[in-house]
Amino acid sequence: MTIKPFGPSVRKGKDPDPRPFPNPYLIGVGLGTVLFLSVLITGDGLGASGAVQRIWAWFESLIVPQHVDNNIYLVTYAGGDAQPLNHWIVMLAIGVLIGGFISGIISRRVYTEIVKGPAIANGTRLLFALLGGSFVGFGARFARGCTSSQGLSGSALLSVGSWVFMMAFFAGALAAAPFFKRLWND
Repeated sequence: MTIKPFGPSVRKGKDPDPRPFPNPYLIGVGLGTVLFLSVLITGDGLGASGAVQRIWAWFESLIVPQHVDNNIYLVTYAGGDAQPLNHWIVMLAIGVLIGGFISGIISRRVYTEIVKGPAIANGTRLLFALLGGSFVGFGARFARGCTSSQGLSGSALLSVGSWVFMMAFFAGALAAAPFFKRLWND
C-alpha cells in the first residue's frame, strides 16, 4: 500500500493522463434517472445503510445464530431461514462497488492513498475516519436512512424530514469544520 501525502505535486504524479471528470449536470441527470428507475422497478428508492445492515446481520448469523434469532431487530433480517443477502439493496451495494471500481479504472484514477493534511499522522487520520464512519453508520441506522436514502430518495419525494436532515447534515459539517481545519494545515 502506497501512502502519499495530499498535495498538488503528488496529485499530478499519480497518473500522467487521468481523464477529466464528467459534467456534473450530466451526472445529476443520470443519478435522477437511476433514482426514478429504482422507484419504478423496485418500489424503493436508493440507499446503502440497509445493505450494510443486511450484510452485518448475515455475518452475525454465521457466528452467533442464536443471538440473531432472539434479537427482535436482527431476526427480521437474518432470523430462522431468512436470507439477508437475497435482497435488492445488497445487489445495489455490490453494483455500486463494482461500478465505482470499473469507473476508476476507465478514468485511470485507481490508486491507494491516505488523504490528510501535513499536521496529522497516518494512524490518527485512519482512526478519525473509523470513528467518523462509525458515528455516521450508527446515525444512519438510528434515523432509518443514510445520506443517500434521506438526501436522494426522501428529498425527491419532497419529504420534510429528509429536507430537514440534509440541512442539518450540512450545517453540522460546516459547524465542525473549523475544529478540524487545524489538522489539514501546518
